[in-house]
Amino acid sequence: MQWYNKPASWQENDNQIIITADPKTDFWRKTRHDFIVDNGHFYYQEITGNFTASVKVTGDYGTLYDQAGMMLRLDETTWIKCGIEFVEGIQYASVVVTRDFSDWSTLPLPHNPKSMWFRLSRYGEAVEVDFSHDGKDYHMLRQAYFSEAETLQLGVMACAPTGEGFLATLEDFQVRAL
Repeated sequence: MQWYNKPASWQENDNQIIITADPKTDFWRKTRHDFIVDNGHFYYQEITGNFTASVKVTGDYGTLYDQAGMMLRLDETTWIKCGIEFVEGIQYASVVVTRDFSDWSTLPLPHNPKSMWFRLSRYGEAVEVDFSHDGKDYHMLRQAYFSEAETLQLGVMACAPTGEGFLATLEDFQVRAL
């Protein structure tokens, strides 16, 4: 795996990737805020064809928009990020689908769970994102058109857009072909 925007502090051991997201980092394009930011942390591998990937996400969320999860990326204008995003004291299951403009969908998790699991599956040009409270029973959060490109980048991500950074732990990142 390799970094796109390597954080100042991170480690990988056993089945954990621990990232301290640098301050003022994010992935976003244009919608509502009319700005482009592409400096979030993304630890990825290249992948071809159809697949399903999953990860357990835990974070020390504390500042608006702290986020961690998975990302699927073609380039700076075409990507999907999914995971937990912290908004006004509540964790949200979050998916941002970007094809030049970012399109954000969320589901509040008012009990601010310690950890959540996310699964991202590619079926041709379509992507489906599911979430789970226990890593076993998944529920669909979003289905979207993505890209017909054969080779993409897939991995884990973390960002701290408004704060001074935060700690995220991504466990059991797994990928399997479909």
